[in-house]
Amino acid sequence: MKLEFWDFDGVIKDSVEVKTRAFMRLFRPYGAEITHKVRLHHESNGGMSRFEKLPLYLSWTGERPSEERVKEMCERFGRLVFQEVIDSPWVPGAENYLRMNSNNKIFILVSATPQDEIEQIVKALNLFESFKEIYGAPTSKKDAVRMSIERYGVSPADCMVIGDAQADMDAAQANGVPFMLRLHGSNREIFRDYTGTTVEDFTHL
Repeated sequence: MKLEFWDFDGVIKDSVEVKTRAFMRLFRPYGAEITHKVRLHHESNGGMSRFEKLPLYLSWTGERPSEERVKEMCERFGRLVFQEVIDSPWVPGAENYLRMNSNNKIFILVSATPQDEIEQIVKALNLFESFKEIYGAPTSKKDAVRMSIERYGVSPADCMVIGDAQADMDAAQANGVPFMLRLHGSNREIFRDYTGTTVEDFTHL
């Protein structure tokens, strides 16, 4: 039985822009230059957790990113994106593929969204039962893939990581797992030199 590791934003739901708008909204009070810098970094590091991004972005403003301040910003970010992610359009074919194939494949969700938040989102979408495992931050994607391969005793060659960010590709490569890139408007330029397997939707898988 094959293991398929799925990212969420930009792969299952077309929700990448939701996260971009939220970061920009949080940092707009610090001015256009900081907001632009935040946007560029976020778009280039799609699979990076907000727990890593927000301390960095706060430091750019000259503010000391204390644990309490980072926690406050993370909670504000979560409130901004939660329902919008749920309401985002499905990537074509993804919902049907995950619902129809969960009995003959092992689907594992690996996301940079916080663990409790991604679980709530998947439950709200009635997709929880399609996944054998769900991993969110602070577990890294590399570790999630490694632990799952060990748990199920599957060869890396019999697995696939499906993602849309550098962090997804890094997690695949670190574990010797084939990678499939989901191309969309927000990552096309970032992956302009990528020559591996790509997909734009999942209607023909």
